Amino acid sequence: MTPKHVIVIGSGFAGLAAALRLAGAGVRVTVLDSLDRPGGKAALGYPEFSSGPTVVTMPHLFRALHERVDLPLPGLTAARPTTIYHYEGGAVKGRTFAPEAVRVAGLDSTLEQLSKREAHSYKRLLNASRQMYRDAAPTFIFGPPPGQLSLGRYALTRGGRAAPWAKLSQYVRSGPLLTPFWLRFATYLGADPYRAPAVLHNIAWVELGYGVWHLEGGLGKLAETLRGKAEALGVQFEYGTTVTHLIKHGGRVLGAHTNRGAVAADGWISAADRALTRHWLGLGAETTPRGVSGFALQLRLKTDAGQSHHVFFPERYAREWADIRAGRLPTDPTLYLHTDGKQAFLLVNAPPRPDVAAEPHAYGAFLLQQLGRRFPAHLPPLEVDEWLPLSPADYARTAVGGALYGRAPHGLMGSLRPGWTLPQARNLRQVGGTVHPGGGVPLSVLSGWNGAGDLLGLPYDDLGGKAALDED
Repeated sequence: MTPKHVIVIGSGFAGLAAALRLAGAGVRVTVLDSLDRPGGKAALGYPEFSSGPTVVTMPHLFRALHERVDLPLPGLTAARPTTIYHYEGGAVKGRTFAPEAVRVAGLDSTLEQLSKREAHSYKRLLNASRQMYRDAAPTFIFGPPPGQLSLGRYALTRGGRAAPWAKLSQYVRSGPLLTPFWLRFATYLGADPYRAPAVLHNIAWVELGYGVWHLEGGLGKLAETLRGKAEALGVQFEYGTTVTHLIKHGGRVLGAHTNRGAVAADGWISAADRALTRHWLGLGAETTPRGVSGFALQLRLKTDAGQSHHVFFPERYAREWADIRAGRLPTDPTLYLHTDGKQAFLLVNAPPRPDVAAEPHAYGAFLLQQLGRRFPAHLPPLEVDEWLPLSPADYARTAVGGALYGRAPHGLMGSLRPGWTLPQARNLRQVGGTVHPGGGVPLSVLSGWNGAGDLLGLPYDDLGGKAALDED
């Protein structure tokens, strides 16, 4: 039976997409969020900032979403190059690598930066990533959560090409320049790249094939645009509302206790961390380890630094992950820097422990020192006017332990995300980056849009994803 009133918990991008699909179907929708504005993790920190870069992948999903809800198409411009990688140690000290996306600029300019041996390795591993992605996407991204039949079909017909018994660190071994380059893509799903399965190599194709795209106004503007459309459809948003417990009876969720009182509805969407939803339902904690967290700095700059993306690898990439596995902030971390005019965002990997940064400003000052030391001498130095740290404790406001993508995608089945349903909650769908189809804004949008559709009994809508595969 179609619910008449659905409460959506969370106004990150999964929650916003869910609210839009529900409201578009004529359902009364109320959105609860503990923060004071939409965007989920992107809403942390300075009001005018996104807590992340102003770029996205899979641009076709955003265009399709805007078309579905009758919004003007978003401004998307390809980043060229995708990212500039800087190397710190060993035989590649002082080198840079600036790959272009194949569907944006072809392959030649990327290969010209590499030795003959490196170019051969790059083409081989890029093609492998493309094949893995094309094999996996219909089952694991652009369709509903796979059941035993579809998993078996994938394993028998395509799974062998994903090197199911190999570790990613073995699969992409290709010299001091390219090995850390390929390994880093696994962190996009919250993985320790030295524990990740080889199948996560498919993530690289999303960026190196389809490209990285600047989103006009950033994620914050996108969140406000989607909220505005939802409100125009009658959706009610209640910010500063923290859910503490879900009330269930007879296999259904009847209501929720919040810091502002009790609420009731006959349908539910949780766009919160799946571990939080399980806690609210009294289901107990899962034993699977949490994925990686982050430590970030939002930087207000004195001068316009343009738009750019940089990754600064440390002298020894493996040592960074040894620190994280030991529960420590890295002493020589990989730095990710995104500049956008007079704003910049600096991010490093961190263990999923809210208490790991006892003095976040001290670690932030250390990161700024590292950035100043590694920043290219031929570029104007970044002049920081003001900065704000975001530690795993801040990310723990929206994710258990501060884990950005939920449980760690390690082991043979680790990359398989949980589905949208939970025990004893037939009228609830769990959506977002901690469940099918995975983390990151594009997949969270897919999850929210289709989890809400599933609650209403609607068919899966891939938002143009399979059509993009056919064009590849």
